[in-house]
This record gives sequence, C-alpha cells and structure tokens, in this order.
Amino acid sequence: MSLSRRNFVKLCTGTVAGFGVSQMFHPAIRDALADTLKGERPPVLWLQGQGCTGCSVSLLNSVHPSIKDVLLDVISLEFHPTVMAWEGEQAIEHMMKIVEKYEGKFFVVVEGSIPTAADGKYCIIGDINHKEISIADAMRDIAAKSAAVLAVGTCAAYGGIPAAEGNVTESMSVQQYFEQEGIKTPVVNIPGCPPHPDWIVGTVVVALDAIKKHGLEGGLGEVVKLLDSEGRPTPFFGTNIHDNCPYLPQFDEMIMSETFTQKEGCRYDLGCKGPSTMADCYKRKWNNGVNWCIDNAICIGCVEPDFPDGKSPFYEA
Repeated sequence: MSLSRRNFVKLCTGTVAGFGVSQMFHPAIRDALADTLKGERPPVLWLQGQGCTGCSVSLLNSVHPSIKDVLLDVISLEFHPTVMAWEGEQAIEHMMKIVEKYEGKFFVVVEGSIPTAADGKYCIIGDINHKEISIADAMRDIAAKSAAVLAVGTCAAYGGIPAAEGNVTESMSVQQYFEQEGIKTPVVNIPGCPPHPDWIVGTVVVALDAIKKHGLEGGLGEVVKLLDSEGRPTPFFGTNIHDNCPYLPQFDEMIMSETFTQKEGCRYDLGCKGPSTMADCYKRKWNNGVNWCIDNAICIGCVEPDFPDGKSPFYEA
C-alpha cells in the first residue's frame, strides 16, 4: 500500500468521516505516521485525578495502532503513574524537569476529575521534598505551563461520576477548574466512561499533524476549529447515536423491546439515551470492533456533559 503524506493527513483530519481510526491505521499508515513525526515526538505527561484508571486501561487496549506504536512512534510519554517504571519522588522530579525544560511545548493528559475541597487533599498524586502535590496543585503548576491539555474521560471532561450529586469532595472538570483559577491553557475534551482508544489516539494524531503543518499556536488553532460547543472533536463526537442506530427503523414503527434479551425492537422504552448522545460508537464499536453497548444493553449517554445525573436512571422498566 502506497500512501502519500498529503493523503495521510487528509485521512487523519476527518475529511473521510466514514472511516474509523482503527480502519485508518493500516500498518502502512502507521509507517507514514512514524515518518511524518520522526524526531519530533512531543513530551506528554499523563496525570491521574479522581477517577478509576479506566481511561488508561482503554488506551492500553488500542489495537490499531498498538500501544507500543503510540508510545514509540507517536508520542514520548514521560510520566504515567500506572505504566512507568519509576515511582515516588524520582518520578515526580523527572516530571518537573520536563515542565521546566519544555515549558509551553509539552502536553498534559488528565484522567479523572479535580477535587478542590480540603485544599485538594482528596487526591494526592505524589510528593517532592516532603511536600504533597495534589492534582489541583498539578493543574496550577504543571498543566498551566503546557501547550494544551487533553481531558480524557468524562470525569476530566465534565466532572463525571465524582462530581455527581453528593459531591463532598467539590470535584469538577479540568475546564471548570481552569476557569475558576484563570488558567488560559486550551483544553480538548475526549469524554466517555471510558473513551474509546481510537478517540484518544486519533485526537493526538490530528493535533500533532496540525502542529507540524502550522506551528504550535497555529496548529492548536486548527484543532480548536474541530471542536463542538462542548469541547469535543467533531470527527468522533459529531453524529447522533439514535439517528444512526440499527434499531431506528423499529423505533419509527414503534416496535419496542420489553427486555434486554429481546433481540428485536428499539430499546428506547428500556431507558436508552441514544437520542441525546453524540458519538460514533455505532460504527466504531468496542473491543476491537466486536460489539457496542446497544448490542446487548442500552446507551447510557456517558459522553455527555450531564452524565451521570442527567442520564439517570440508566434503565427503566
């Protein structure tokens, strides 16, 4: 397969909207990506706030490209609490050296929400010189100095489950925290509980290529143009689940399922949130394209800003 850089860029920037990222990353395309970004892998710091680590697990399940290709050919992951070999103060010191050396030129991925009660002590990510560092501290002292932040998962993007009713930790999204603190660093939201690995990797690829073509500031401006009103990349979050559901014809004919085990019929009466959910799960599918929520359950709207409170109850009888 021969693929020019021009066609590769066209493919990655979502101009062929019907392709999923997993389909796009044929081995030859991965080679083109590696050649395009060779020698320019930007430092990435992955910070974990108030969450379950499910977003990291989702990324590690990336198949096309593999997580090895992502880490060795696409980015330089300098800090990730779950997968790195270092730990403790040495790891934190390394992260701070990256911040100092690459100020304004590195990227931060945030997984999990930002608790602000009790001076942020509900989520401590490490310590240095016997001083604890909370995720809130990291947002002020690290993320604020980055080129851009990817808020990965609904907790980081919109507050998610930690910020749901009964929020005693006063948890909030990355964007809310930035607005509260007056931090101007751009934020790209990649929601989902968890987000599909394609959404994460695809957004990174689009952003890096835009930066290569237009420079840091111009490239980030191009990425912002792709975002919807909720800060999500439209190539992945630009279509409605319900409008593209395989059960839509049955919905139109008012043929409704009464149980999850009933294979025929729309699941709207069981509580499906597809009509109010924007994502391409229907064509991308999960577990390397094996299935998706509506195959054996319902959509619970996990990519939306009002998840989970606004989507509750998830199931209806």
